[in-house]
This record gives sequence, structure tokens and C-alpha cells, in this order.
Amino acid sequence: MSTKNCDIKGLSSQYVTFLLGSETYGISILKLNEIIAYQNCTSIPNVPGFIKGVLNLRGIVVPVIDLRERFNMEAKDYDQFTVIMILDVSGRIMGLIVDGVSDVIILNREDIKPRPSFSTGISTDFIQGMGIKDDKFVILLDVDKLLSDEELNILDGV
Repeated sequence: MSTKNCDIKGLSSQYVTFLLGSETYGISILKLNEIIAYQNCTSIPNVPGFIKGVLNLRGIVVPVIDLRERFNMEAKDYDQFTVIMILDVSGRIMGLIVDGVSDVIILNREDIKPRPSFSTGISTDFIQGMGIKDDKFVILLDVDKLLSDEELNILDGV
């Protein structure tokens, strides 16, 4: 692996944390536009199952992805804590359904470790690094790499 995986200079220091199951994830606060309560989406036929549909957000058509399904996690019913995070992903506005938003945290450079590397075939490109907060890991996501180019093209067609 290249040393680029260890390059953490570009990470912002503020992260919005959210839950998927028992794990805490974080995304750069600079990528977050807003957080809205979960609402049903208009379904789109012939798209991957993790694409739940689209929302009309003040006149903007916003594709919505269930992050649990994207990560092949066990399905969970949406409840009063379920929210949609509206993000800027590779220059597109997109919604991510998550189990609940936790907090905004500040991580110092020394609190961020390089992402794990696994054997070939297991992609961790979407993990920007591993933050350590209160002796627990926060999986820091690079939202621009959550979807493949092919999946982003599907969203462009939605």
C-alpha cells in the first residue's frame, strides 16, 4: 500500500458523528448541508436496493441512500431516531439514511489513525481514517468514495 493511505493532513478537524448499529461513524462537517427527519422517498425502479428513492427538498431532487444497506448490514426498521443527512458528495447533493446522529466532535491530528487495510478484494477506500474519541473508534468516512463511479452515474440518471 502507498503512504497516501497514511496522509491525514487533508482531514478537517470537525466531524459529525452518527450511528449505524453499535458503531459510530463520522463525516467531515464540511460535507454536511443539513439533517432532516426521516421521510418516505419516491421509489425509482431498476436501481440498486440501497438507493431508496428521491426526495423533493425545496425543489431539488435528492437521491437517498440507506447506508446500512450500502454497507451490507442487517436491516433495521426506521424509527424516531432515524434521520437523513443531506450531504455534498462529489459535487452532488445526496441523502444518507442513518440510525441517528450523535454529536459534533473535534479530532486532533494525533487522534486520527490510518484506515485499516485488508486482503485484496475488500475495499476500504471509503474509510478516510480511524478517529479515537473517549477511547473508542470513530470510523471516519470519505463520502466522495462511498459510491463507485458506476453507482454515481446511476444516481445522475435518477
